[in-house]
Amino acid sequence: MPRRGVTVGKFYPPHRGHRRLIEAARSRCDELFVLVASRPREDPPAAKRLGWLQQMFPEVHFILVEDTYPEAPAVWAEVTVRELGFTPDVAFAGEDYGAAWAGEMGCGFEMVDRTRGASECAGRTVRSDPMGHWQCLDPIVRAYYARRVAVVGAESTGTTTIARNLAEHYQTVLVPEYGRDYYEDRMRSGRGGAPWTTAEFVQIAERQAEWEELAACLSDRVLICDTDPFATEIWHERYVGTISQEVARISVSRSYALYILTGTDIPFVQDGFRDGVHVREWMHER
Repeated sequence: MPRRGVTVGKFYPPHRGHRRLIEAARSRCDELFVLVASRPREDPPAAKRLGWLQQMFPEVHFILVEDTYPEAPAVWAEVTVRELGFTPDVAFAGEDYGAAWAGEMGCGFEMVDRTRGASECAGRTVRSDPMGHWQCLDPIVRAYYARRVAVVGAESTGTTTIARNLAEHYQTVLVPEYGRDYYEDRMRSGRGGAPWTTAEFVQIAERQAEWEELAACLSDRVLICDTDPFATEIWHERYVGTISQEVARISVSRSYALYILTGTDIPFVQDGFRDGVHVREWMHER
């Protein structure tokens, strides 16, 4: 018979101590089930924490549980068995409450030292200062806390130069402009004269957001973005002549700690691809 284990926690947010707990527990059983306790108005919310954990440990079974119960071993033993649908063979925990919890379920108990080398990684401490405890967080969780800076502006106003310099100064990751690459490929392939379509701008906005999320996982507290999906909205309006609700939906889903808007008081420089000298002021005001 497979050995089925269980552990429980808020994972608020998941940190290095939690990783040690889950990895150790998973190595000691055939199947591991993890109860993720959830309360309203948590930041990050439980659904997002659950998603992170599922990506971090795809072979583990995670179950979201409303944390409306008193912190009593007998109560949580009943909740655990009800949520699992069976009595586990072993319970794992990194704190002393685990022995009483396992005893109420009538299963074995194993203590896991989740703090070794990670004593500073307590949930409350990390929540209060995630930037100061960056080393406690997995890349996917860092992406949530990273301060995102979007550099936007009309064509040939220095957005890319500023974005590159900021990324270099803060020694962090730069998210390049996907739309620029797409536009240049379009021109080189001989499609430059073809009418633009909404589908193209949806692709550009989606890909820009994807690049941003991937880069955020690699960032060091600050993420510098050379444009954002809102800029794609403006480009759609310029080339298609209308506002795209599809692109707008992507745009409103993004948030940034800071926007830097470049001015139009510098000369327009032609690089062989630019064609927006006559709409610089309109784009800037837009």
